Amino acid sequence: MKSFQVQIRSAWLRAPLTGTAAAVIGLVCALSACSTLPAYTKPEVDVPDHYTSAPQAPAGWSVATPADASPRGPWWTLFNDPELDRLETRIDVSNQSVKKAVAQLQAARAMLDYQRAGYAPTVTAGIAQSRTRFSQNVLGHSLAGQTVPDYSVGVAASWEPDLFGRIKDATVNARDTVQASEADLQSVRLSMASDLATDYFDLRSLDIQKKLLDDTVAAYAASLRIVQRQFAAGGIDASAVAEARTQLDSTRTQDTDLDVQRAQLQHAIATLVGVPASSFRLPAVSASERGGGPSSPDSAAATLPQIPPGLPSQLLERRPDIAAAERRVAAANAQIGQARAAFYPDLTLSATAGLESTYFAPWLTAPSLLWSIGSQLVGTLFDGGRRDATLKGATAQYDTTVADYRQTVLVAFQQVEDNLSALQTLASEADTQQRATAAAQQALQLTMNRYQAGAVSYLDVVTSQTIALANERTSDQIEARRIDASVGLLKALGGGWDRASLTGVAAADGKTSEMSE
Repeated sequence: MKSFQVQIRSAWLRAPLTGTAAAVIGLVCALSACSTLPAYTKPEVDVPDHYTSAPQAPAGWSVATPADASPRGPWWTLFNDPELDRLETRIDVSNQSVKKAVAQLQAARAMLDYQRAGYAPTVTAGIAQSRTRFSQNVLGHSLAGQTVPDYSVGVAASWEPDLFGRIKDATVNARDTVQASEADLQSVRLSMASDLATDYFDLRSLDIQKKLLDDTVAAYAASLRIVQRQFAAGGIDASAVAEARTQLDSTRTQDTDLDVQRAQLQHAIATLVGVPASSFRLPAVSASERGGGPSSPDSAAATLPQIPPGLPSQLLERRPDIAAAERRVAAANAQIGQARAAFYPDLTLSATAGLESTYFAPWLTAPSLLWSIGSQLVGTLFDGGRRDATLKGATAQYDTTVADYRQTVLVAFQQVEDNLSALQTLASEADTQQRATAAAQQALQLTMNRYQAGAVSYLDVVTSQTIALANERTSDQIEARRIDASVGLLKALGGGWDRASLTGVAAADGKTSEMSE
């Protein structure tokens, strides 16, 4: 015997409905509006009215408000350094941490598509062929002892209405996770860009100190030649020569040590821009050649931008890590809804229609028609407390994400205050150090005059030169720390990022409460 079968299952089969079927479909439509998703609100956090170390807002760059659509450009352009701008553009292209965050975002988006697919019916198709031998010793069987072939091809579709919001909750969870991944990507970009800027300015600070030490070594070498001639002429004793040689070699040691530090920073920058350290070179240039130095090209690493911090409440919208933490709270809230939905039954609607015949000749005739329609409501009566445990776990996970969110906010406020305080203190240090450096230079000049007049020994000259060099290096180091604090403040403020840039976050905030009704 040969048979050919076509099966179609569909929730939308156009067939006359009985009273029971109509009642079932009506019940489905009524329950489809229900949801087990809890109403979501952002966790409350203590937000100060102002930053304790914040200065008066100066004219210049400021963090944009949500209604301000005027472009600000990348935050690192505030330092007016073309070389830094060029390096920063390579972060998105070659940095492996950024690429990893992009891949994680793509995975989250794929999961969202997967969850959304739960709203649609499932359609399958297949072809099968078999031959069946019936036992000859089965009494009363019409096919006893016969071999029957069977050929079938079928299409099947089934649909599970989302009665209690299980699919909706999973979709909300996936959507919030996507938004958290988007914020994670921006957080990684901000972190990598700020690390690059910090390493770059530290390297440029070493270039300035290297130039200072190179010039000092040359000056000390010239002084050594002078005292050697004076010693040969019998004008001074050997101690002056020894002091000059000691000072020269000590300064050369400091000069060489800067090469080690610079190489390490250059290697770190190479890793950040995604190239092997052995193939990356960043030539040394002076501040004056870069055109970005402020008052003194030889004593400052870059232009210090004016950065008004804004209000602390704005920080909640400006930090991508805060946004990511908050979106994970929302995703955990949706997981509670999924856990609640497991306590309710699942309804499956199905229908079958097709043709079946032993022979091909009557296959397309009316007597070969077959169909069926039905529904199945299945619920778990006992599972040993598994669903209850899942719900408790989801609630605990929600509490965990709330704690993470509040901790992230606290750390963000701390970082802003730390960098504001550092900038304020370092500005004062820079003023006093500038006066100290000028006084050391004046003292050195006076000592040199007295030495040339024969009033003091060369030891006094060495002491004055050492003090002057130390003050100049300290001044350069304070300027480098001010630049680092500026980069740190821009990073702590979110780099001009805005939470509204997350895909659909405004709609998500407005509709989450509606989904729970």
